[in-house]
This record gives sequence, structure tokens and C-alpha cells, in this order.
Amino acid sequence: MSGTCVIAGGGPAGAVLGLLLARSGVEVTLLEKHKDFLRDFRGDTLHPSTLQVMDELGLADRVEALPHRKTSALWLWTDEGAVQLVSLKGLRSKYPYIAFVPQWDFLNLVTEAAKEYPNFRLLMEAEVTGLIREDGAARGVRYRDASGEHELRATLTVGADGRGSQVRRAAGLVPVERGAPMDVVWFRLPRDPGDFEDTFLRISAGGLMVAINRETYWQLAYVIPKGAFEELKARGVEDLRASVARLIPFLAGRTGELEGFGDVGVLRVALNRLRRWYRPGLLMIGDAAHAMSPVFGVGINLAVQDAVAAANVIAEPLRAGHVPVELLRKVQRRRTPPTVITQYAQQLVQNRLIRPALAGSGAPSRIPVPPSGLPIVGDLARRFIGLGILPEHVRTRPPGG
Repeated sequence: MSGTCVIAGGGPAGAVLGLLLARSGVEVTLLEKHKDFLRDFRGDTLHPSTLQVMDELGLADRVEALPHRKTSALWLWTDEGAVQLVSLKGLRSKYPYIAFVPQWDFLNLVTEAAKEYPNFRLLMEAEVTGLIREDGAARGVRYRDASGEHELRATLTVGADGRGSQVRRAAGLVPVERGAPMDVVWFRLPRDPGDFEDTFLRISAGGLMVAINRETYWQLAYVIPKGAFEELKARGVEDLRASVARLIPFLAGRTGELEGFGDVGVLRVALNRLRRWYRPGLLMIGDAAHAMSPVFGVGINLAVQDAVAAANVIAEPLRAGHVPVELLRKVQRRRTPPTVITQYAQQLVQNRLIRPALAGSGAPSRIPVPPSGLPIVGDLARRFIGLGILPEHVRTRPPGG
């Protein structure tokens, strides 16, 4: 089998790139190792930058039709009360809000739109096992599905298979770790109509928790010290329930709904990036190129921006059958500044806010965190959270369009 482009990984970066390339007339195959996109506790905050991309692709109405909740404000709750960290009202965008859309719905929407082009193919339960190499260049992938082992040759291979990227490993690319002091335990508890409306971060000495309003339930992210999940499990689910009740008292009467650790998911937080995102015939994007901390909830949006930038650069050369390595370098040059700046801001929050809070179990309960203490405030905060450092716009067009 042969094709022009093969993309490993059906997450936001891979799915959006597949759609953009197919729309541009490129023969593209997207490989996803799971049987569907239905996996809970994945990032699902679509920021204005991503909503704008969907609008430019003519998909805004389809996104709007998905089950979702909009919010224009993010809050910080301390022991002293609530502080609004940022409001997106006033952002110069058609979409001055964050849409909380289940990621599986978003990925289904994007891949269904891509399937409308005859030159797009999606292979589910197809796990990449290695790279095909010829003359010092990547020429496709080896993958495994229910019927056995296969080879898929391509002009360009794109690794968009996440922070544990098999493509990256096969290429011998090793990211530089920037460090993260925490992991995140995800679970859900019922929500009552009279509860607080907006998403918020609750912080107290020795504890942090993010609460995301899902209308009928709260999706909760309990932040724990790096590598501490086994210790948390050893203390028992009652300890986790007590932490929830202490941090968010209005949930105290509902913690019994958390029956055990089978009800939770764990995100092993990583913050890293490759020094080089490409090799001849190979390009890495999204988490495979740069794992983002969950701070600011921008991971999906950085991945989508990578996909748009990559398509803008490589679509026409791919259609012509050749992508010089200089163009792959151009993609990295384009996306490195927003990646580096965003990761730097995430490190500041990790080091100045999260690390002291996690270490403060024996300290006084009051942790003063005025908005001015954060690395971004006011108008800059709106733009940083909403649009990012370098928002990308769809420049590709269908053939003859």
C-alpha cells in the first residue's frame, strides 16, 4: 500500500491535520490505535483559537450542535474567597469564550468531516509499530491491526501519537524534560443546579483541585505531588473523599458517589519538547513534539495550531509529491516560539503556585494569590488564554478553490 501522507495518532493534532490535508487534495491515511475515541478524562477545552479554525473550515455550526458548555470566566478559590483570574469578555474574537466539548465528540466531528473527501482514510485499531526507512529518510510506517502486520508507505510520515509517541521512539527522537511537580487524578461527582456555575481552581495549603462544570456532574482534577498516586491509593478512597470535602465543602455530601479507585483516571503530567521535530520524510506535531502541562488547559489548542501551521506549509508540496526537509524545518520554526513561551508560563505557575501549595500541608491555610502574582493578567491574559501566542489561520484551499 502507498500514499502521500500517513499520520499516526487520531488525537486533535492528527485529526485536524488529516482533515486539512484531505481538503487540500492530499492522499492521507490516519491511523488510530484504539477502536473509538471514547476515553474519559481527556482534555476538552476548545479555546477561541480552535473555534476560529473550525469556523474557517465551515464547521462552526457542527461544533455548536455538539453537547457542550460555554464559559467566559475562570476563577480561583482560596481559603479567603473567590477571585476571577481571567475573563474572555472583551476578547477581539468572534468566540470570546471557552467551549467545553467532550474530546471524543470533537474528534468524531473532525474525522467525519474528513471522510467527506475521497482521498481521506481512517484506520481504527491500527497501532504503529515502527518506521519504514530508505536512503536515510522515513518512507512510511509499519502497523498492526486485527488482521496482522502491515506496511504503509508514504511521502511524508507525521507523528501525532501523543506524549508516549511510538513514532518518536522509532525515530530515535528524545524530548528534553522541563519538569512537572504534579500528577492529576480525574474523577466525577454529581452536580446540583444551585452549585457555582463556572470552572474554578480551588487552592489551599496542601491541596489543589480543578472543578469543571459538566451540567449534570463536576469533572474534578485533584492535583497530587509527582508520583504520589500509589501512596494516595494506599491511604484509601476515604482519604480522597475527605480531601474533596475539605477543598470543596458543597460537595461533601456527594463524595460517597466515588466508590473506589476504579472510578478515577490518572494523568502523569509531563512538560517537555523535542529539540528537533523532523527528519527527512518525518514531522512530529502536538504532544509528540511537545508535551504540555494541563496549566491553562491549552494543550488541545496548541496541537490544533500545530496542525494548521503544518498544513499551511506542506499541503501544496505534498500534493506535488515531495516535501523538502527545509519545509519541515519551517514548521518547527513557526511553532517553536508559542510552544516555548507557553511552556515557560506553565513552569512559572507550576513553580510559584502549584509546587508551594502541594508542599504546604503543615503551613497556614491562607495562601495569598492575587491576580497580579500570576505571569499574565488583564488584556494579556485574555489573549494568552483565548488565542495563544501565535494564532494560526487556515490558508489551505481545496484544489481549484
